[in-house]
Amino acid sequence: MTKPPFRADHVGSFLRPKPLIEARAAHRDGTIDAARLREVEDEAIRDVVAMQEGLGLQSITDGEFRRTYFHTDFLLQLDGVDEAGGTQVKFHQHGGKELAYAPPVMKITGPIRHVADIQRADYEFLASCTTRTPKVTIPSPTMLHFRGGRDAIDAEAYPDLEDFYTDLAAAYRAEIASLADAGCRYLQLDDTNLAYLCDDTQRENARKRGMDPDELPRLYARLINDSIRDRPDNMVVGVHLCRGNYRSSWAAEGGYEPVAEVLFNELEIDSYFLEYDDPRSGDFAPLRFLPKGKTVVLGLVTTKLGELEQPDDIRRRIDEAAKFAPLDQLALSPQCGFSSTVHGNDIEVEQQAAKMKLVIDVADQVWGKA
Repeated sequence: MTKPPFRADHVGSFLRPKPLIEARAAHRDGTIDAARLREVEDEAIRDVVAMQEGLGLQSITDGEFRRTYFHTDFLLQLDGVDEAGGTQVKFHQHGGKELAYAPPVMKITGPIRHVADIQRADYEFLASCTTRTPKVTIPSPTMLHFRGGRDAIDAEAYPDLEDFYTDLAAAYRAEIASLADAGCRYLQLDDTNLAYLCDDTQRENARKRGMDPDELPRLYARLINDSIRDRPDNMVVGVHLCRGNYRSSWAAEGGYEPVAEVLFNELEIDSYFLEYDDPRSGDFAPLRFLPKGKTVVLGLVTTKLGELEQPDDIRRRIDEAAKFAPLDQLALSPQCGFSSTVHGNDIEVEQQAAKMKLVIDVADQVWGKA
């Protein structure tokens, strides 16, 4: 592929280097200012861009090095959005170990407004560091609804939830217009909620919050479509479905069947980054709903474990997927980012690079060199 998504692609985040983690802690403690922190971030981003280019990747991100969490750093820059503690969740690891974790919950305290550019300066810096295709990752707008539901949205600000969805989509359109004006042509929405709706426990939790899990996929498709409706014709928009990615653990399980038909046919995006690294993501049968003109990027290489997959095994799984969707509409990536939160997964930097090199090598073998 000469335009994104590429046959060998990736979700976006990489392990934060130690100097960056230390600088972020120093800024939090007040021993360095924001300008110095950004200098350290800039240096780390130049390095991670060089790493990606050196491996041969065509899509280049800043590793999400300016963020603590994949979603909150973005969402909190919208007017009317505040952080209100977390929802206690048991995250699961391979081997049966569980981690107690409370992902931050966003609370809507007033009308949602896009009051300033959020990612533009970050995109412009990234674009200045690479001659390849810069990709911007931002949280899906659904992240402001699913975890809290109606109770997390101030009733005085939004007595009618339709007005909430309208304002939220308008805020996203403003941010996407800003990125487009800066030259961004590859955008990814990171969405845990459509994947959580494949999990029976998460579906029941949604009911307890007053939501209908059977109706949510269509609601979320409409919200996302409204958010991206004014993007330029040459901007590629993808969505990554994630079941949780915190220190090599996950929060949800289940195949894509409950959301697949809506996901592929009502969500007006170009590509889908889908987790398929182990049995918790189900089989490839839901890919039968994929229409012409869209691409599924198969997340067959795990970012949660350091052990390197065997190329033959990955090729075999691509062949299995191709029974349900044309091979020409498939691509390959890791199942998620390596560091969706600043904590990072339990994997070494060298293993991270080896995983990405594996993705590139297998993609070249299956589809040929770009």
